[in-house]
Amino acid sequence: MCLSAWLLVGLFVGKRESRPWIVSDELRSLIEPLLPVPAPKLVPGRPRVPDRQALCGILFVLHTGIQWEYLPQELGFGSGMACWRRLAAWNEAGVWTGFHVVLLARLRAAKQLDWSRAVIDSSRSGQLGAAQSGPSPVDRARPGSKHHILVEGQGIPLAVSLTGGNRNDVTQLIPLLAKIPSVPGLVGRPRRRPDVLLGDRGYDHDKYRRLVWAQGIKPVIARRGVAHGSGLGVHRWVVEHTIAWFHGFRRLRVRWERRDDIHEAILGLATCLITHHHVQRLC
Repeated sequence: MCLSAWLLVGLFVGKRESRPWIVSDELRSLIEPLLPVPAPKLVPGRPRVPDRQALCGILFVLHTGIQWEYLPQELGFGSGMACWRRLAAWNEAGVWTGFHVVLLARLRAAKQLDWSRAVIDSSRSGQLGAAQSGPSPVDRARPGSKHHILVEGQGIPLAVSLTGGNRNDVTQLIPLLAKIPSVPGLVGRPRRRPDVLLGDRGYDHDKYRRLVWAQGIKPVIARRGVAHGSGLGVHRWVVEHTIAWFHGFRRLRVRWERRDDIHEAILGLATCLITHHHVQRLC
């Protein structure tokens, strides 16, 4: 085994607090009912890696940024490509979307979702090249992707999307609002619309203000050439904080996946992990 693999094994056998890729019993109990039932094997072969071990391998790649094919099998997570295939299958089955709704429902049941305002922003990640990419206008036209993030008043992510690095932020304003799920948890209708939407000058366009108003949401967006009117240091800092959480996952800092669905699956999983952290903190 190579030196880097031994170093990773050394990390693995350290303290549990330093191993965020280990799936707890509580996390397993939330995800397991959402996982699709595997099809029965028709021909003999290697035994299927248990879902819990495969999820640990996926989380290991997400946290460390290691490439899939270099995932050490000595860790007991199965091969990297087996974890990769499991991630793709779970994403296609909508596991992360359903898990995110379950977590948001827990927060709403505990009255810990702040619907009084939502904040939108985007962050850029460099990449090696893929379909959802484009020359970044702020990084010497290097290829890159953008993560567009919409959070509620405390910074809990409500919706995320992936585009090329050359896409204008304002083009994702309405799609992100449409991606906010209907969140149950309290008596009455599920909720999916905040009262106010805050954004920086990248979303300054009267056409989109009218579209936001049409959905019953008040847009508070800074205008170009005037002082900030959307609370950069008062309210909008929560989305910057959440972006920092996303960048804490090393696999999201630089995009290695050439397939959009795989990178979107990793982005969706990271969204669930951040939301789950808030569930543990607030509920």
